[in-house]
Amino acid sequence: MHRRDVLLRLMAAAAGAPVLAPSAAHASPRWLLAFATPPADIALTRARVRGRFPDAVAGTLYRNGPAGHDLGGERYRHWFDGDGMVQRFVIAGTEVHHQGRYVATPKRVAEVQAGRRITEGFGTVFKNREAAASPDSMNAANISVLPLGDELLALWEGGSATRLDRHTLQTHGIKTWRADLEGAPFSAHPRVEPDGTVWNFGVSAHHGLLLLYEIGPDGALKRADALPVRDLPMVHDFAVTARYLVFLLAPLVYDAQRREAGASFLDAHVWQPNQGMRALVIDRNDWKQQRQFELPTGFLFHIGNAWEEDTPAGTVIHLDYARSADARALLVDAREVMQGRLAGTPGPRLTVLQLHLRSGQATQTDLGIEAEFPCIDRRLVGQRHRQVVHATSAVGGLPLWNAIACTQVETGALQRFRYAPGAIVEEHLYVPDGSSPGWVLGTVLDQASQRTLLSCFAADALASGPVAQASLPYALPLGLHGAFVACGEQNPLS
Repeated sequence: MHRRDVLLRLMAAAAGAPVLAPSAAHASPRWLLAFATPPADIALTRARVRGRFPDAVAGTLYRNGPAGHDLGGERYRHWFDGDGMVQRFVIAGTEVHHQGRYVATPKRVAEVQAGRRITEGFGTVFKNREAAASPDSMNAANISVLPLGDELLALWEGGSATRLDRHTLQTHGIKTWRADLEGAPFSAHPRVEPDGTVWNFGVSAHHGLLLLYEIGPDGALKRADALPVRDLPMVHDFAVTARYLVFLLAPLVYDAQRREAGASFLDAHVWQPNQGMRALVIDRNDWKQQRQFELPTGFLFHIGNAWEEDTPAGTVIHLDYARSADARALLVDAREVMQGRLAGTPGPRLTVLQLHLRSGQATQTDLGIEAEFPCIDRRLVGQRHRQVVHATSAVGGLPLWNAIACTQVETGALQRFRYAPGAIVEEHLYVPDGSSPGWVLGTVLDQASQRTLLSCFAADALASGPVAQASLPYALPLGLHGAFVACGEQNPLS
């Protein structure tokens, strides 16, 4: 380990707060703080709270995201490469405590011990390094979390889930659902139904296989199988309805020859707009029963929700998602920000899709609203919903977004709250509160104070601003996805 790295770790321990890596913390522009590297875990720290967090949000907000971007004088070149750090916000009225802990994946443990990168990342290949022996040898566990029973699973995209202790965030090792599924991809976007059933998928790009998982409310695997899919692209999210699983297949297609020639996993994918986008609908009870629909070319990271409606003309699946014209946000923007540059790609827009199962027709409507990180009331997964909470309003000179919104997907009406200039919004979640309108809970990086803030809004009065806000004494690197567990929830997502 370099002497400067050792000093930074000692300083962090002495201060009780993270010290950002010099390559990010002292670089220009100032927003590179959002992509800085905490050199060590963050001990449980009390935040300063303004207002009072409602009783319904008494519990724990877990978040995950890339945080370990720098090691041994080298910096990853893609945002999604960084080692995962899971954050834990413990909320109780006028008190909020925060803890952050790196996920001790085999990859991170070996590389920190060596003081350098050993294997490649999702979008970065360092010269003269070992090729990935398996997907889990490059597993960064850095995208999302799934609370399941007494455990918290840290989720990646192309390999296993990683087991964490929900209370200490200590890493307990790889989750293996079944012996023949060891190391199989388990997506970072499972869908959890109101009864606690978990659906998920994984993409084996090299073999053209889509893996499906059904997990019972007790956390036990009920079914898993692999289905061949023609021209299987990179898939980040999906949706469930009462009878179907729905995948939107953008034309970002894996090319094995590129991979064999030394390209990163990301760069082994080729944007092929002439293929258009497809919707794949799979019967939940019989996975061999499938239908595909043709859509205009587009790209997406995230889906809000889907539900089905039986009409005189047959069953219609309704689905809303954040649609982009192409994959530049993944291929270009997420690289440029690591070097302090902005590519300026237009953000995705909230789009509503209808799939008519009897006729085979697909129609979609662009609501004209910039949107990303769409979230719904978790009690309505797979059922008819009216509104989506999402990030919105990109601001010149900053990456990502500066505001949150709640949009009515059937009318396009929205309410919005814009944070202070220079603030960068992360994912906000909807938290139910019985039959009341509920709450919106989420984090933002406030560059003016160089701190991360946790805010809570009344869901029906978003524009009025936070009813409560906690300010950490430090800034956290931008994360991706999270989950909220209310106090006393045994099965936290049921």
